[in-house]
Amino acid sequence: MVVVERHGRGVVVAVRAHAGARRNAVVGEREGSLRVAVTAAPEKGKANRAITDVLSKAFGLSKSEVELIAGETSPQKRFLLVGLTEDEAQKACHTILEKFR
Repeated sequence: MVVVERHGRGVVVAVRAHAGARRNAVVGEREGSLRVAVTAAPEKGKANRAITDVLSKAFGLSKSEVELIAGETSPQKRFLLVGLTEDEAQKACHTILEKFR
């Protein structure tokens, strides 16, 4: 189960990033983090921007509503999803990960 934490502006989700992959997608869950693969290289923020794009599409948010708040240079990242409640985020995670069950 993906860990979702309440934040003053929305919720925070943990992400395990995999840069340089074959496709851009959420590819599962591991140890409470969403696993996100992106084709972009992990240089100059390219992969972080690609992850933001994947998360915005997956959660039905605009790119400006998805903010990297921790882990800029690490594969372990934390993203703020602005405007979502914990329940909304958990339901969205369940829907996103349903195809992996």
